Amino acid sequence: MTANTEHALTRLAAARRLLLALDFDGTLSPLEDEPMDARMLPAARYALDTLSALPCTWVALVSGRSLADLRVIAEHRDDSPILLAGSHGAEYWTPDGGAAEPDEDPADIVLRDHLRAEAEQAVRALPGVWIEPKTFGFGVHTRKAAQTDGQMANDAVDALVRIGAPHWRRRTGHNIVEYAFRDEGKDSAVAHLRELTHADAVLFAGDDVTDEDALRSLADDDLGVHIGADSSTAATVVVDDIPQFAALLSELAARRGERGGIDCEHV
Repeated sequence: MTANTEHALTRLAAARRLLLALDFDGTLSPLEDEPMDARMLPAARYALDTLSALPCTWVALVSGRSLADLRVIAEHRDDSPILLAGSHGAEYWTPDGGAAEPDEDPADIVLRDHLRAEAEQAVRALPGVWIEPKTFGFGVHTRKAAQTDGQMANDAVDALVRIGAPHWRRRTGHNIVEYAFRDEGKDSAVAHLRELTHADAVLFAGDDVTDEDALRSLADDDLGVHIGADSSTAATVVVDDIPQFAALLSELAARRGERGGIDCEHV
């Protein structure tokens, strides 16, 4: 562990109110060819369970997945203390309030369904390409496709959305391009969760391009962690893989647990 990481963990362990806002795919769970097969590594789950049981400590999953799908892959139960931010922060789940989703203009839903159907038709003949339905749009998965087929799929769907919904937000990730009629990003999700928990410090971690918005939004007392050493990042700490990140979380839990009672009732 580097001196920079040591210092950051010591600072976070001493925070009065600590929020851990964590991406799921590639951060807590390995990336899967079938996205709904993703599950948290046992070491990561143990660390999250330990942290969420500590006083004045909140754990949140912040994902581009729809809220419903995130609950499935995270094996998230109604009695869980872990907060959720789905669809890049357009949907939330809290222990007190349950699911909270915005009211949508019916016209947006009609356009979503129309463009999703057109996208499915456009990639139908391309092996390994498939369209993932999302609450506020859809994603084009190319993980199992040949490079040329994946590029053809992205070009075709880009053209459809450019004509049919030029105002939609486009995001790229690991072998996926996402389109959505809402503009929320993980930076706004972290801001909302920070306000909700009145956190004095935040640890945000992610592995993909869509996580960089949140990493760039962090304050001086926060910590950004990037999982994977294969890309440039705004994170101040980089770990090689999910097991290393799980070990970092466990170390933070141990240090914060050693502090004993924490008074955070007054905000």
